[in-house]
Amino acid sequence: MLNQKTIEIIKSTVPVLEKHGETITTRFYQLMFGNHPELLNIFNHANQKQGRQQKALAGTVYAAAQYIDNLEAILPVVKQIAHKHRSLGIKAEHYPIVGKHLLLAIKDVLGDAASDEIINAWGEAYGVIADAFISVEAEMYVEAEKQQGGWDGFRSFVVDRKVKESDVITSFYLKPTDHKEIAHFLPGQYISIKLEIDGEEFTHIRQYSLSDAPGKDYYRISVKREAGTANPNGMVSNYLHDVVTEGEILKVSAPAGDFVLDTEKTTPVVLLSGGVGLTPMLSMLKTVVEVQPQRKVTFIHAAANGTVHALREEVETLTSLEHVNSFFFYDSPTEDDRKNNSFDVEGYVTQEWLVKNIPTVEADFYFCGPLPFMKSINRSLKDLGVNEDRIHFEFFGPKDSLEESVTKEPVSV
Repeated sequence: MLNQKTIEIIKSTVPVLEKHGETITTRFYQLMFGNHPELLNIFNHANQKQGRQQKALAGTVYAAAQYIDNLEAILPVVKQIAHKHRSLGIKAEHYPIVGKHLLLAIKDVLGDAASDEIINAWGEAYGVIADAFISVEAEMYVEAEKQQGGWDGFRSFVVDRKVKESDVITSFYLKPTDHKEIAHFLPGQYISIKLEIDGEEFTHIRQYSLSDAPGKDYYRISVKREAGTANPNGMVSNYLHDVVTEGEILKVSAPAGDFVLDTEKTTPVVLLSGGVGLTPMLSMLKTVVEVQPQRKVTFIHAAANGTVHALREEVETLTSLEHVNSFFFYDSPTEDDRKNNSFDVEGYVTQEWLVKNIPTVEADFYFCGPLPFMKSINRSLKDLGVNEDRIHFEFFGPKDSLEESVTKEPVSV
């Protein structure tokens, strides 16, 4: 436990962290990777290049400082990050390295303002925060390994099938090479894929939502090809699309993630997705149909047009059921889309449309997609009076904020 003086010192740094947080975390990663380049085998290089990891870490450090006298308040955030850490293979031995370089970065950025008293207080506080993460993650590692069909680390899976779902999304059906049972997962969870790409010094790990219902003898991921290899995300997605073939062996983590459908509830469910954000939503939709056949569910998906709209046939098959409704939004429909009546609404998912078409604000709402899409949906739901505990969402990548102003420009999904 931290003494009162240490707590006061940490809380006094909150305004400084608010102002300089991202500068500190950017310097932190520079220092840590400079001294420990082997950690680039774990961390997502794309998120580093785009600045998303730095922003996410700054937010976590800021929250930890705010709630240093009540860390239980940020336990949901700790658990969310711990899921990602477990799926990446971050272990207890990595935390002292992180702590050392975080303190160095604080001192480096703040200079004389970071007195010995402040650095020592943050050293103590980091130890307490790290222990919280290590404890939660230790339980997750045990659970992942000891569960029926579970394993530790990365397990070899063969690409049993590779199916093109649209111009930009391809599905990969993965089966274990040892032909043994695989771990159950909750609809909405993801797996990590670890790749060794020719010409690349370090391995690349990416997390992909599982796009089918649990209970099968395979895992399915549906991957969007990111435009161009110049895009940091493009290296891995293009490799999967262009190089990985049926019969290829991939290294896969046990399923993880806390963005999951609550099947204990019987309230109506509204699933909203943009672009490849449909992958966890489809898993949830299929699960509702299989295990809660009387539960009402509304599936809303936004895409640019039919050429990039993946897995629509699977949704249409399910929405033939009486308790399931679906709506497709295209913001740039093609002539074929118009001719074939491939979509329900031209344009974007608006608050006005939701008012007229969602079954009730007492439903549970799950959404995932590009950040501008998610900001718009989040704001609309709150304006409609949906309670916070009924709003559930997942970011692709590091945690971001949905509270910023919504972009006024059209957003391609």
